[in-house]
Amino acid sequence: MTSPGVHLREITDDNRDAVRALRVRRHQKQFVDSVSKSLKEAAKTPDANPWYRAVYRGDEPVGFVMLSWNPPAGPFAGRHFLWRLLIDKRYQRCGIGREAMTLIIDLVRADGGTQLLTSYGPGEGEPWPFYKGLGFEPTGEIDDGEIVLRLTLPPR
Repeated sequence: MTSPGVHLREITDDNRDAVRALRVRRHQKQFVDSVSKSLKEAAKTPDANPWYRAVYRGDEPVGFVMLSWNPPAGPFAGRHFLWRLLIDKRYQRCGIGREAMTLIIDLVRADGGTQLLTSYGPGEGEPWPFYKGLGFEPTGEIDDGEIVLRLTLPPR
């Protein structure tokens, strides 16, 4: 169950700098791009139908999430793909990533999605244990050197 303190907010002029200042631990940088780089990537690839939000705990921005939201074309056409999940190093291991994922899964399901895809680059400290704990399974696909994962979303 998601606590009322963790929620998603649109990124606006009022919170953009605070969200861009969020950082992962040094050894995690190989696995997740910065918020600034993610926003630039979203702007460069409108055909991926990027959807992004800041993750908040109370009034504090603590993370960032970006999905390719049911794009009309491309390798993930008609599907929801978790493109980026970043929880600031000060707020990791507090359950915030799991709570943010619960919110995202509920939104995808409400949009009629039956699965959520993501991918990760393998290596020491990789995020696979986190995704496995949420129920993701490898699809057998590799996309740009990353292992593609699927979370099946049965209807409620």
